[in-house]
Amino acid sequence: MFPGAATDPDAADYVVVGAPLDASTTFEPGTRFGPRRVRHYAESFEDYDRRTDQRFTDLAVADHGDIGPTDDVADYLAFLRGTVRDYADDGAIPLLVGGEHTVSVAGVRALDPDVFCCLDAHLDLREEYAGNPLSHATVTRHALAVADRAIVLGARSGCRSEWERASEADVTVVEPDAVADWEPDFEDERVYCSLDIDAADPGFAPGTGTREPFGLTPRVLRDVVRAVAPHAVGFDMVEVNDRDDGQAAVLAGKLLRSFVFAHADS
Repeated sequence: MFPGAATDPDAADYVVVGAPLDASTTFEPGTRFGPRRVRHYAESFEDYDRRTDQRFTDLAVADHGDIGPTDDVADYLAFLRGTVRDYADDGAIPLLVGGEHTVSVAGVRALDPDVFCCLDAHLDLREEYAGNPLSHATVTRHALAVADRAIVLGARSGCRSEWERASEADVTVVEPDAVADWEPDFEDERVYCSLDIDAADPGFAPGTGTREPFGLTPRVLRDVVRAVAPHAVGFDMVEVNDRDDGQAAVLAGKLLRSFVFAHADS
């Protein structure tokens, strides 16, 4: 269980759902261990948040546990979508913990947001990667089949066709140097917030599959999560693997808690 998640899922305001999919990672695999590591490294955190004067254990957080992947990724995403949708229908905010970024497709399809707001080193706007249309490199394109627009914060990597797609009106790319000054403009829009841990500079979060230097600092990530949380109908934290000493997982766990504290305080 995620530390501090002491509520029955049927009565929760927030539900952690582990999604250890590790099917299309293309450089260094290991995202199947992400949910387990995020839970483990979150055990050391204090219950109390001074900024919002809240205790995590008072915020009705539950943990569904992990939904183990199947051989058929499309079937897995459909099942995961149903689980996320069920919790949302009951009034809870789903908190997906991956697993590779592909699990975000299930979250977006379940929650039908107006805006897909993603922190990511990569644009993920490919139509397919290595012949696979359900690759972790296609997530933003899939999200745009549901959401009206996408905002990608911290992007610094993509092929030429992705940058061309990113120049269209329904995509906003905020490059790393500009993220600290970015402010949300969502008004009454419903937002899905996705955080790929590789948005962070690999010096802070080396435990991820496709590292990209010159990324975001933990403080900038935290500030963005806090700013987006009040507008969000769902959140995910993805692409943590087991190839470091816990740096990526501890950052991921802290950012997930930052989302919950900020959302509950809004």
